[in-house]
Amino acid sequence: MVVVDGEHYPPVVRAALDDLTQGGRTVVGVVLAGGTEKLPASGLPDLGPYEVVTGADPLDALARGLDRFRPDEVFDLADEPVVEPRVRLLLASAALARGVAYTGTDFAFRPPPRPRLASKPSIAVTGSGKRAGKTAVAAALARTLAADGRPPVVVAMGRGGPDEPELIDPASVDLTPAGLLARAERGRHAASDHIEDAVAAGVVTVGTRRCGGGLAGTPGTNTFERGVALADARPERLLVFEGSGRARPPVHADAVVHVVASTADPDTVVGHLGAVGVLPADLVVITLLDVTSDPEQVPEDPLTAPPASDPSRSAHLRTPPPRASDALVERLQGCAPRASVVQVTLVPWPLGPVGGRRVFFATTAPGPAAARQAQDLETRHGANVVGWSNHLADRARLIRDLDQAPGAEVLVTELKAAGVDVATRAALASGLEVVYCDNRPVATDHPALDALLLDVADRAEARFGTSAGSPDPDARDPR
Repeated sequence: MVVVDGEHYPPVVRAALDDLTQGGRTVVGVVLAGGTEKLPASGLPDLGPYEVVTGADPLDALARGLDRFRPDEVFDLADEPVVEPRVRLLLASAALARGVAYTGTDFAFRPPPRPRLASKPSIAVTGSGKRAGKTAVAAALARTLAADGRPPVVVAMGRGGPDEPELIDPASVDLTPAGLLARAERGRHAASDHIEDAVAAGVVTVGTRRCGGGLAGTPGTNTFERGVALADARPERLLVFEGSGRARPPVHADAVVHVVASTADPDTVVGHLGAVGVLPADLVVITLLDVTSDPEQVPEDPLTAPPASDPSRSAHLRTPPPRASDALVERLQGCAPRASVVQVTLVPWPLGPVGGRRVFFATTAPGPAAARQAQDLETRHGANVVGWSNHLADRARLIRDLDQAPGAEVLVTELKAAGVDVATRAALASGLEVVYCDNRPVATDHPALDALLLDVADRAEARFGTSAGSPDPDARDPR
């Protein structure tokens, strides 16, 4: 399928299409991306035997063409001003999301294979980048499904995953702080996403690893397919595939939840091939609403801040913004009009009792968000937060912060980054109890996040039922 514009004379375009045909390609159809300067009054170019499809805008025209012609490749013969670089990358994203190559006169984007491996419905949880809250959302999805009587198996992919796919069953694996520390002592990464999922959601998980990631979210070397096979052999009826950073699970999924940080640049989220992750989404979750870029709201060193129980701390805090930027929301809704968009804050949720206890809190969140999380541990869970550190991903600074922890009896820490090998080790060595902390998404603009997550699962099951048994599953499905 060839993309053209109305800024070229139709005879010139017709000759170029003939050249492609004579060069060995089969031109199945043409998409008119826009432009009127050199078109006849009818608005459609006469391209002889080549059928032409139009749309409300370039993206709509491309989607209609993909549906109409079902090509193996899109060849871009358009040019500026109709198809300028940002539009071209958006069109490339749309093609790649449908499993179709997008090429031009001096570039080529080819989609990775996304084989259908699972023998049961699957949901992918993807993200706009690292620390967007993807694991928190995946755990929430797994928890919600389990409460609905449909516990899934989560297959997670991480930079620090095990060398071979590893199944974790919370019913039989020691996931206590002492157990995880023993794992770290054996040289294993004890805070991988699949372990965090197992602890936070209480479901069976499989850990896999990956190295590298492409412009369209394709992981480099990875063990994900073997992890899917391990999970697929389990009796659970649903699978959740969790991506890593911007890297997407390299297999087919029947539905998609895409997680976007409110701090992300809209041009990066939707542009620069970022739309590959947004376009297939059934649900877009915007996270980190309580993060502000104003450095005056929280001291540079969190240990100099007053305890969360001190009223003077309010001088360091700003009320979290109720919504992400209009620009981000509009870009997301424009890119994925069929998806629901929900905005959430990530609420710290200790997985053990902390009420009335002196707590030191460790997190990966930026300073302003960490301050609010510490305050929330007091107001929501009744803890007495005597100090906190947002350096969980910086081992040297975390050690310094923990050495200065004032009079705590409990360490509350996220189960990620250095949460085990540094934080848990230091706490247990000092006689502190360790309580791991989940980050639970709470919707700010929708009353029923659980209902949205269950709807995604219902879609996955319906789509799987429709495609199951087909001799030629639609490899061009956006997922």
